Amino acid sequence: MVISEDCPQSEEFKDQSFIEAYKSAIDLYGLVHSRFILSPRGMELMKKKYLFGAFGVCPRTSCNSQNAIPVGLDDYLSAAKVKIYCPKCEDIYIPKKKIAELDGAFFGKSFPQVFLQTYPDLVPVSGPQPFLPKAFGFKLYGLKGSAYDKSSSMIKP
Repeated sequence: MVISEDCPQSEEFKDQSFIEAYKSAIDLYGLVHSRFILSPRGMELMKKKYLFGAFGVCPRTSCNSQNAIPVGLDDYLSAAKVKIYCPKCEDIYIPKKKIAELDGAFFGKSFPQVFLQTYPDLVPVSGPQPFLPKAFGFKLYGLKGSAYDKSSSMIKP
């Protein structure tokens, strides 16, 4: 059932024992997947997917659409859904694509670290750019709501 290319027939889904076996086969395949992606061949395939942007991008605008890496928050099945890790801001987000329906254990919680250690050239060189408040293209210094240069205000109240 795990390696078969045939799709189950609709009448097979009426049998409760088949449904339980099918769910167990999906879980087994996912756990094998978590081990496979840590192998050299699996890493190479995941690198291609990462460069293509198959897992989505970081939702932060300051990361400039940095490609994300899938990560599980737990190695146990049904503990948490898959999340995406941004190597630029080093934060975890909920993915927007259909990948969000997958179990996090199918990727494991150590995958991003192993992936980035295997391919150090994919590690972004700088973090997100700090937010600089502007109005109509002009930088705001020393004004209320601006955390920059409060000691030398440009406009005196």
